[in-house]
Amino acid sequence: MNAASDLETLEVVKSYEPTLPTPIKESVGSASSTRNDDFEHPTEEELATLRRVSGQIPWTAYTVAFVELCERFSYYGTTAVFVNFIQQPLPEGSTTGAGFSGQSGALGMGQRASTGLTTFNAFWAYIMPLLGAYMADQYWGRMRTIQVSIAIALVGHVILIISAIPAVIVHPTGAIAVFAIGIVIMGIGVGGFKSNISPLIAEQCTETVMRIKTTEKGERVIMDPAVTISRVYLYFYLMINVGSLTGSIGMVYAEKYVGFWLSYLLPTLMLCLCPMVIFACRKRYRMYPPTGSVLARSMKLWRFAMKKRWSWNPNTFRKNVQQPGFWDDVKPSRLGASKPAWMTFDDAWVDEVRRGLLACKVFLWYPLYWLAYGQMTNNLTSQAAVMTLGGVPNDIVSNFNPLFIVLLIPIMDQIVYPGLRKLGFKFTPIKRITCGFFLASSAMISACVTQEFIYRMSPCGTRANSCQDENGESLVANISVWVQLLPYGLIGFSEIMASVTSLEYAFTKAPTNMRSTVQAVALFMNALSSALAQALVALAEDPLLVWNYGLVAVLAAAGGVLFWIDNRKLDREEDKLNLLPSAQFHAKMKVPSDEESGNRVVEEVGSEKRSSE
Repeated sequence: MNAASDLETLEVVKSYEPTLPTPIKESVGSASSTRNDDFEHPTEEELATLRRVSGQIPWTAYTVAFVELCERFSYYGTTAVFVNFIQQPLPEGSTTGAGFSGQSGALGMGQRASTGLTTFNAFWAYIMPLLGAYMADQYWGRMRTIQVSIAIALVGHVILIISAIPAVIVHPTGAIAVFAIGIVIMGIGVGGFKSNISPLIAEQCTETVMRIKTTEKGERVIMDPAVTISRVYLYFYLMINVGSLTGSIGMVYAEKYVGFWLSYLLPTLMLCLCPMVIFACRKRYRMYPPTGSVLARSMKLWRFAMKKRWSWNPNTFRKNVQQPGFWDDVKPSRLGASKPAWMTFDDAWVDEVRRGLLACKVFLWYPLYWLAYGQMTNNLTSQAAVMTLGGVPNDIVSNFNPLFIVLLIPIMDQIVYPGLRKLGFKFTPIKRITCGFFLASSAMISACVTQEFIYRMSPCGTRANSCQDENGESLVANISVWVQLLPYGLIGFSEIMASVTSLEYAFTKAPTNMRSTVQAVALFMNALSSALAQALVALAEDPLLVWNYGLVAVLAAAGGVLFWIDNRKLDREEDKLNLLPSAQFHAKMKVPSDEESGNRVVEEVGSEKRSSE
């Protein structure tokens, strides 16, 4: 990192008074304040040498995390039984799909159909965040968008229940039609919810500027908002996986011993808790209202910067974009009287847009990571069905993924990350994401090896999925299903490195009034991954599954290498990007008043603040 540019950035930050309103309560012993003259900023030397610690996480953040837990319970509890519902046939004499001591099933459409439909569901659920983000940043704001999205998702869940009731499930053609409508409607609601709930939880944190803090032992440390946000998203992800774990395990057994209708009903009831919690805490949340046309203005700014720099030659285009002064030349202060009328923001917002676009560039490599993750939701479940289960449902083993995450997150937060910071190692987001790629690749290598041994040990060889005896009973390979703990554990570890960090990176690098949009771009990479997986569906059946896992392993490893090569320079700018002052965009912001029953609105215009009760 350039020392002169770092020092200049620090001076800018020191001269900037944060525009965020004062929190309701300050943390005891934190010496926190929103006035810059009340605390000490770190110097360049201190940034390089002092240990960094987290600030306090407000209680409202935990209520948002609980809402996410309920929503993830509903989503993962429902989707956990999709593979069996689509792939396996209805047990003889059953009108609910419950398998009891045998295999649960409903539609009997086979593995290729189940892989295709579950892949579509993932694609749809991750493309819809773009719509949810647009509505939130442009028109409704995050809170209203979340509430509308929950209502839409509830409609989708009800339709899924209908597809599994006895009168419908016995007619596969009608059931699949109702099921398809249900996942389309549910996906719209899930997408609108996902792109807005993760920015909302981090916005509850009130500390926004690095400051020096002295611990009880007399050690001088840096209270770093980036570390606070990182911890918030670690525990946010923990709550996601608690919801996933409890929902998936519960619904798998509901499917096995009662029927699919119960597996769809219970998650619907859990989702109903979300609006109740939001309504109860609505006056205590820190909320940013939409600023309107922000996406259009950011695109105008980019096109304005691209004038006379565009080229159809990729090398020339890349060089033009990377030229010094690319963004400085379009700052309002540089343009002076020639500033366009639509440019109603300050220089800091231009820097924020640049930073947000850099974050989106980071996310472009994620489809190769999510391709490996996606194997867990379909092909690995099918792989378990041809292994020795020992009375365990084939779709229960996948729950070791969220269990591993729930157990590992506190270890990473309390031991590993603090230990690395004490050693002076900066485990930056770019480094963590790179590790996530290689862990995902390792998971696919283990799945590939397992599949090879299944083919060797199955009575039917490379036709393991359709292997039956003369009585029609399924024959499986003599390999314990618990071998799958290795790929599920590695995928879980990779999620802490790559998935959690993507949430953190999207929030910390996005302009304040575009947080939902940048988060939606990060989520959209899942949709691109699902489209890529759709192209690999032809490999998702015997005897090609070894090639399927092997190819995904190679793609994830190659993605990790290329990701690091492409972003290693950006890794050196981490502190500089985090130290940018917040922009002023003539926005309004709701914050809790001192009285529980009231709201206060702070309107920022220029450098002035006016409050209206």
